[in-house]
Amino acid sequence: MHFCFSRLVLWHLWAACCAVLLATTSGYAAEGLSLPAAQRIAADRSRQLAAQDRAVFASREMAVAAGQLPDPTLKAGVENLPVNGTDAFSLTKDFMTMRRIGVMQEFTSAEKRQLRAEKFEQEAERTTTEKSAILATVQRDTALAWLDRYFAEAMAAVVADQANAARLEIEAAETAYRGGRGNQAEIFAARSAVVMLEDRASETERRVRTAKTSLTRWVGEVADKPLGAKPDIDALVHLNTHDLDTQLVTHPELATLAKQVEIARTEARLAQANKRPDVTMELIYAQRGPAYSNMVSFGVAIPLQWDQKSRQDREVAAKLALAEQAEAQREEMLRAHVAEVRNMLHEWENLKERRARYGREILPLAGQRAEAVLTAYRGARSTLSEVLAARRSEIDARLQALQLEAEQARIWAQLNFLIPHSLNGQESAR
Repeated sequence: MHFCFSRLVLWHLWAACCAVLLATTSGYAAEGLSLPAAQRIAADRSRQLAAQDRAVFASREMAVAAGQLPDPTLKAGVENLPVNGTDAFSLTKDFMTMRRIGVMQEFTSAEKRQLRAEKFEQEAERTTTEKSAILATVQRDTALAWLDRYFAEAMAAVVADQANAARLEIEAAETAYRGGRGNQAEIFAARSAVVMLEDRASETERRVRTAKTSLTRWVGEVADKPLGAKPDIDALVHLNTHDLDTQLVTHPELATLAKQVEIARTEARLAQANKRPDVTMELIYAQRGPAYSNMVSFGVAIPLQWDQKSRQDREVAAKLALAEQAEAQREEMLRAHVAEVRNMLHEWENLKERRARYGREILPLAGQRAEAVLTAYRGARSTLSEVLAARRSEIDARLQALQLEAEQARIWAQLNFLIPHSLNGQESAR
């Protein structure tokens, strides 16, 4: 029995050394998929970002077109064509019959054309901020998927380690029973503990497969590669927690609304400019029969805004109201974002404190208790059931510590990637 428990202790020492070695080398493995690398791959694979690029291109092309004068209109026709008598349907016999051709051009004011071009440029800038919002979402969701897989694998490793230890306890119980120092009930209890751990291992393996599937959605087939080192989830390097009101103004969603405010104000200025009507000029050349003189006609057309109070003024008021609406929405969203981020910061700090308590007190106590019960069992002062109970308590504490760390990591990802940022000095976006 003493020999079997010595093997058990050696097994635990060997497993602990392997775990330390794995944790040390996994971050430096050449084939490891680090979090920044996964985010770069996800950004490169994103079709949403490519779609935004095309939308920006379209708006800027429209800005150039909007700055031009309208296309001239070609006009052609026949006037005063006889339909009866000896000159019926003749184009040259009657002196009033004319074949005419002309051109008509609307001269839109330079101010209106500039405002229309400015509006499309602002739409291009809004689309660019929307692209930043998409990039932030890609970086955040990729980080969440990467972290989910990391902690699923960590939990699976803990359960597998405990299952292996429980199998050695079965061997010890069987040896003790054969030597007349145990009973069959303890063997059944040990076997039951192994079965429960194997069931838990099956569940953790399912979580690992699910996490890999989620990560594949972002990075493709490289999701099957080993993961690199876990990022430092105790530090928020991309968020200034002391000046949230100022920093969150640059949040992509708020920046998008700010651009929408600019667009609404430009539309209001354009509506104001439309109160000054544009002039349309027309020039026509009319050809008559050879016995008659040809004619030239020209004219000017100006819209009569006879009821600006009911039409143009109301349009201006509507555009100004939309600008005020966009500004109010932006301010309300800023307040909501600040409150949400502060709540997340409180939760992040609380989880960090609880993790520290687990590492400082709860996990060491659980391990010491398990070792004390095991020592007592070796000296015939405790039962195998008590050893198994202490072992279950220890694994539950370890898994709970990992669960707390996983929750903190998820909040860290949501806070750290509120705003997109460069990875390893290179922009993830195109």
